[in-house]
Amino acid sequence: MEKPEFDHKISSDDQTALHDAPSTLLVNGDGGDHPPIQSYEHTKNIFYVESIKLWAIAAPIAFNILCNYGVNSFTSIFVGHIGDVELSAVAISLSVIANLSFGFLLGMASALETLCGQAYGAGETEMLGIYMQRSWIILIVTCFCLLPLYIFATPILKLLGQRHDIAVIAGEFSIKIIPQMFSLAINFPTQKFLQAQSKVAILAWVGFVAFVLHIGILFLFIKVFKWGLAGAAAAYDVSNWGIAVAQVVYIVVWCEESWRGLSWLAFRDLWGFVKLSIASAVMLCLEIWYFMSIIVLTGHLEDPVLAVGSLSICMNLNGWEGMLFIGVNAAISVRVSNELGSGHPRAAKYSVFVTVVESLLIGLLSMVIIIATKDHFAIIFTNSERMQKAVSDLAYLLAITMVLNSIQPVISGVAVGGGWQGLVAYINLTCYYIIGLPIGFLLGYKTKLGVQGIWMGMIFGTFLQTVILLIIVWKTDWNEEVAQASERMRKWGAQTIDPDEQ
Repeated sequence: MEKPEFDHKISSDDQTALHDAPSTLLVNGDGGDHPPIQSYEHTKNIFYVESIKLWAIAAPIAFNILCNYGVNSFTSIFVGHIGDVELSAVAISLSVIANLSFGFLLGMASALETLCGQAYGAGETEMLGIYMQRSWIILIVTCFCLLPLYIFATPILKLLGQRHDIAVIAGEFSIKIIPQMFSLAINFPTQKFLQAQSKVAILAWVGFVAFVLHIGILFLFIKVFKWGLAGAAAAYDVSNWGIAVAQVVYIVVWCEESWRGLSWLAFRDLWGFVKLSIASAVMLCLEIWYFMSIIVLTGHLEDPVLAVGSLSICMNLNGWEGMLFIGVNAAISVRVSNELGSGHPRAAKYSVFVTVVESLLIGLLSMVIIIATKDHFAIIFTNSERMQKAVSDLAYLLAITMVLNSIQPVISGVAVGGGWQGLVAYINLTCYYIIGLPIGFLLGYKTKLGVQGIWMGMIFGTFLQTVILLIIVWKTDWNEEVAQASERMRKWGAQTIDPDEQ
């Protein structure tokens, strides 16, 4: 398989120079790699060990993501009691403007999952703080580049066909949440820094406390102080900066091994770091924007209210499953990068296979639940029988999507953990935008399938991307991946640093 960046191979003598993974991440008690599978009992043991390691990381991250999702949801809920137009404007601001910057910044920060994870696995813990500082610098600069998206949100939304009054209010709200965007430049790198060390419990606690406090701040600013939309924006900014500051304080006080203070080394090799960050951002954004585009296409059908409403209900349910798999995505990225950095190719390989199997089982269970309740679950969202019937007609496509979306995030996490972002970005571009979207457009607009046709085309793009990535993972030479991880550490690791520079 052709990888985007490194071809270096190392000898067995070089391999011994790699540090063992920290004890909390050891695959076996003796600190070595998994031996080859030789029996059914051995297979069961590997599934047990890898499942414990996976969910110990994935569960707190998924809980943290749900809490962050709740911050957005409750902001919209409180705004909904101000007025319908205000609710629509804030929903558009958060789902279009803020979501675009969120996806791009998260993608840029995910380069840390590769570098911090592999450095931690190789025992070079002192490099984690330097990598995080480099990411801070890059993301803060990126935020300044994204400012026009917020400043000119009103004309942008008008250009996209939004009603004048909604676009104006959304633009005013977008300007007021600019501080929240800059908080992400601190928040995301600190998240990846902690995830690489499996210090994820603190992320869950910070997310939970921030969520609870956010509800209180919203009540205070909107209900007590009567600040209206300005109060909602202020609460949104305060809560997100609270999360970022809390994570930084934890790192400075309790992460002595991996945080050695601010360093000028953060400015070294920035261009190579930028390239990996951009590749990560493109890979992730191509996925996020692909699923956003289905709403845009659906909004131009003959009956857009029914089409968008039924699709939104399905996407809402799919989103809740997606929250879980964002945690799985981060967890498998940590597991793969840690094991590759430790020189454990079989442990990396087995962790991938175990995660794919377990995720597929969750996806199949979700599919069964959706099909079994296809005529009833829409009642949660609407009293309209016509809308419920439209949702029921889409249920089978939702079920298929849930199965695909249980596997796809796992493979994306493997790609990040292995440093394959550039390769996956090209695959996403081809499968999603050259194949999936055109097929969806043709089926949706040139046949009588409507929203079902659009969704079917996009499912095909996702299916094709998932199959290609599964084939790549199946054929991966994990010993070569260990060699490439070692080369990354030699290029950007502690051994390349002059002690006088620190």
